[in-house]
Amino acid sequence: MPVPELDDPRRWPPAIVTPFDEAARAIEAKTRADADVHDARVCAWLRDAVQAGDGERLARTFASAPTPALARHLRRLLAEIERKNPSTAAGLATTLFAIPVIVVTAQKARAAFVTLDAVLPDVAALATILRDANALSGCETFALSSSLVGVDAIDVAALPALLAANERRAAALDLAPAPIRVEGDDERVHLRFVAGAALTAPSVDPLHESTIARWGIPFAQALGRALAAPGVTLLALPRDVQRLVIAVQSGRAAQREVSAQIFASNAIRRLRASYGEPTAIISSHVAEDAPGGGELRLSLSSPFAPKAAEGFRCPLYPYETVQEVAAMLDALLSDCRVTDVRIVAGIHDDIDALTGGRLFFKDHGPLTH
Repeated sequence: MPVPELDDPRRWPPAIVTPFDEAARAIEAKTRADADVHDARVCAWLRDAVQAGDGERLARTFASAPTPALARHLRRLLAEIERKNPSTAAGLATTLFAIPVIVVTAQKARAAFVTLDAVLPDVAALATILRDANALSGCETFALSSSLVGVDAIDVAALPALLAANERRAAALDLAPAPIRVEGDDERVHLRFVAGAALTAPSVDPLHESTIARWGIPFAQALGRALAAPGVTLLALPRDVQRLVIAVQSGRAAQREVSAQIFASNAIRRLRASYGEPTAIISSHVAEDAPGGGELRLSLSSPFAPKAAEGFRCPLYPYETVQEVAAMLDALLSDCRVTDVRIVAGIHDDIDALTGGRLFFKDHGPLTH
């Protein structure tokens, strides 16, 4: 059954400005030909920013998207620009790519935090796994960065510099690692990327098919060994090889989904073991520290144990609708066989005025964390 409509708690800029005005006309166009005219103007604007090396302008523009539909449209066009413009020289093309990696960590015992340096000491072994599995459509000439990097290293603001460095064949893979902080015995979910560059003939797309079924397990095992540290439990979950713009989107979605899965499975198991079947409640909240100033929240509770209720903060990214993310939560709850799922209408506060904690809803009243 479809999830009932939820209000969007995010703040959106009030005015549509270039290039969003042209993007809006493309979305509203009656014919494909008219849409192509407006999309071409948006693409020209995006290419100008990329070629000028102005990542900050790109990032500011994407941050000012007035609707999810326009944010998604602009991001799709930027991904298309990236796809159609590999670096070419001497009859060869170089394609930048990234492998999103979800890293789930916890400490085996309560102790001071541990920092994993996110440096891959044997990146050649990872490359061999990909090469042996024909992970890049048979392309064997590619290089991987020896760093696990964060989103900022490959997202919109960094894209022009990466593409320019790739065009010059100059240190496109010289990226700083993003260390992983492991603290406490609760599982935490981190997002990192293995970045790389593939050299092919201009007519070859090394990323045209999904190949992770052939290399995902050995790659995950090798990453686990590379990141292992005393006193730390760690699971590395790679996703498919993708170009940078798409890799960021799929990586964020995967991190959120794995986080929700871990929260739900642990909370549901505890509630069922002690109190019976849980009630799940999904609600929209403003939150200054959330992307766009708003998020969804999921609470799991039982009327027999109000103090045992637990809550999860679910981020919303600009190119997503509230309904899409709510549907993901609903599908997860269905997979966990939770039948009592409720939607709280309206947009709600971040903080409970009485307790000063984060406001969640539970069966028979609010839950605050």
